[in-house]
Amino acid sequence: MPADAGGQITIEVTNRSATRIKEIVLRWATTVREIVFLHPFRPSKERIVDGGPPLRQEWTKWVEGPGAQGEPAGTTSLGYGPIDPGTTLTLPLYVTRNSPGPIAFDLQFLAGEKILSTSDGKPAETRVGVP
Repeated sequence: MPADAGGQITIEVTNRSATRIKEIVLRWATTVREIVFLHPFRPSKERIVDGGPPLRQEWTKWVEGPGAQGEPAGTTSLGYGPIDPGTTLTLPLYVTRNSPGPIAFDLQFLAGEKILSTSDGKPAETRVGVP
């Protein structure tokens, strides 16, 4: 992504367990928005026009903590779901640049408030770098 523009991060999450996960939550530090603002949709006239098509959103929650469901202060939580066993969700996360310069941050993957595990048993989180 150019230093003076936004873009998109695409995340794929696969439920490799034998049980349905009610909600997958992506979580990051809210201070990330000082450099880049992460959001689950691109603004469009269709989203704001009265009498337009019904609003369709892919996410189940978008919360800046502290939140009513235990989301910690200083974090932003974005939920999707449910996700059935063997199912892969492809999640677009749009990026709007607020300040120039690179940023790196941790992106956690949770089921409710419990951090998920990768197939090798490690916590499900990844380091994201935006140039």
